[in-house]
Amino acid sequence: MESLALDKTAMLHQLARDYAIKGLGEKNFDVIPYAGDVTLRAPLCPGGSATPLKGKENLRTVWWSPLPSLIGRVKVIDSFVNEDNTAVTIEFHCKILNPSCTLRVVDRFVVNNEGKIISQENFFDPRAVTNPV
Repeated sequence: MESLALDKTAMLHQLARDYAIKGLGEKNFDVIPYAGDVTLRAPLCPGGSATPLKGKENLRTVWWSPLPSLIGRVKVIDSFVNEDNTAVTIEFHCKILNPSCTLRVVDRFVVNNEGKIISQENFFDPRAVTNPV
């Protein structure tokens, strides 16, 4: 049983790193394993973090569509898995091209038994993007 937990822990760490590096960094939405009914809370979504976006295709068209032209490189700091192996959090720096800034991001993902993200919440200070100096 402990071996299965270690395998799931490793899978969750990899999922988070792939999200940051292959998804955001390589600008490839399709490598992010979203469930069809995923929810996303993010400061830069319509309605902000208080109003979740729902559904994978809605994420693709509303949240993702401007990102490839805005994101530069991504540098992963670390990832953390909860004790129940149901959620993973990743800390990373995301270079924004316009306005030029670096966002210090912490993203939390809840993952179902099929390894799909069912819930995501982005935590970062959006002022560098919304009110550039």
